[in-house]
Amino acid sequence: METINLKKNDPNYPSALQQYLGKDAPDTITAIGDLDIFRHNPTAFFCSSKCPGDLIVKTYDLAQILRDAGMTVISGFHSPMERECITILLRGAQPIIICPARSINNMRINKEYKKHLKDNRLLFLSPFDENQPRISAQRSLYRNLFVAAMSAAVFVIHAGPASKTEAFCKEIISWQKPVYTFESDYNKNLIKMGARPVNMENVSLWANLFAGNI
Repeated sequence: METINLKKNDPNYPSALQQYLGKDAPDTITAIGDLDIFRHNPTAFFCSSKCPGDLIVKTYDLAQILRDAGMTVISGFHSPMERECITILLRGAQPIIICPARSINNMRINKEYKKHLKDNRLLFLSPFDENQPRISAQRSLYRNLFVAAMSAAVFVIHAGPASKTEAFCKEIISWQKPVYTFESDYNKNLIKMGARPVNMENVSLWANLFAGNI
């Protein structure tokens, strides 16, 4: 698939990147897929690498609800739960944006993803150039900020106390971007810092509101 490079002066360059990242906004982003997808007000999706069992069950249900609501989702889809969710989301028809923590130049794309790219429901985005072909902790953090900046709202499944994900969430909340999480004792730290709790009884309503179905 052809890669597309968008510089800051390109009309297709997302203005949200400069709005939220300021001087740290990437000079160029690389895309593979349908650029119209990132105009769909995507919801960002994050989860720490370790996730309590109770929240794992809820996350499977959430992924199905997001899929059925047709919500556009953006994520790195890197942590175990994020990878589980993209498998569920790809069974639907809604657009998905995947943001690897590395360059996507010369990236090998698996057969399943090629089909969804051809159907114009999948978009790869990266703020990294061809000289950054490997994932690192620093690039993962920057990728997460990039994803959050591109989103209309953020849903955090879980962020362990004193974890890097928790520190990241604190920064996103300081942007005054809406951040949501499951109403759970496991997420008291996120709710205390300003994340908005969502329970399983109203998560379907929440998803359909954000997807524009209501």
